Amino acid sequence: MYAYTLRSEKDPDRFYIGLTADPERRLREHNEGKSTHTNKHCPWSLILFHWFDNEEKARAFESHLKSGSGRAFAKRHF
Repeated sequence: MYAYTLRSEKDPDRFYIGLTADPERRLREHNEGKSTHTNKHCPWSLILFHWFDNEEKARAFESHLKSGSGRAFAKRHF
């Protein structure tokens, strides 16, 4: 399972964080407008994806990136 981060090319200050088994397919789906959470800010670029050996770890990392300290960490490093 991958935790991934997208950046909107239309609005570079907008990010989206999610989980998937296939980051390239998921990016394509976001850019085709198949997600109601991201379709208004297409196109998107994949800026980070990190593989985890189990879904629990991936979900924990996704939750961290969505938290205040996780967003601050991502802003500094990505």
